[in-house]
Amino acid sequence: MATSMNYSVVARKNPSKKDEPSKYYALAQASGELDFDEMCEAITGRTTCTETDVRAALAGIIYEAKRALKAGRIVRLGDLGSMQMGVSSKGVEKAEDFTASMIKKSRVNFRPGKGLTDITKTMAYTRVLTRSLQTPGTGGSGSEGGGSGSGEGGLEEDPLG
Repeated sequence: MATSMNYSVVARKNPSKKDEPSKYYALAQASGELDFDEMCEAITGRTTCTETDVRAALAGIIYEAKRALKAGRIVRLGDLGSMQMGVSSKGVEKAEDFTASMIKKSRVNFRPGKGLTDITKTMAYTRVLTRSLQTPGTGGSGSEGGGSGSGEGGLEEDPLG
């Protein structure tokens, strides 16, 4: 079963070649959100767990993932993926000159697992207007055309995407 993802086409300049003209690229467009409450309700409907059980399990996963990440461990969540801490820092010429104060920030790196990456193999694409060109309530489809498939059709013909 193919899943369809909305995209629009936007102009982007190459930051290292500012004198060159912009090129047009696909930009994924979200079609909505799945919040925590809705996810808990959906899981409850698919399992024998109560909503309270689902909320407790997810809260436990979050708590234990935070503890493990703070301890420098990789958190592996099966087909969902894995998480690991990463850092950004200033560079120095010699290793002995480096101090922890040169670390600018830390972040959580997420690497999706096979269960998530497999969806990309059957993805179809539907071109929609950019958010700035959408009429409220239309959801972005309409006057631009689109369709599904490789997502390459019509990119040159309609650069305002």
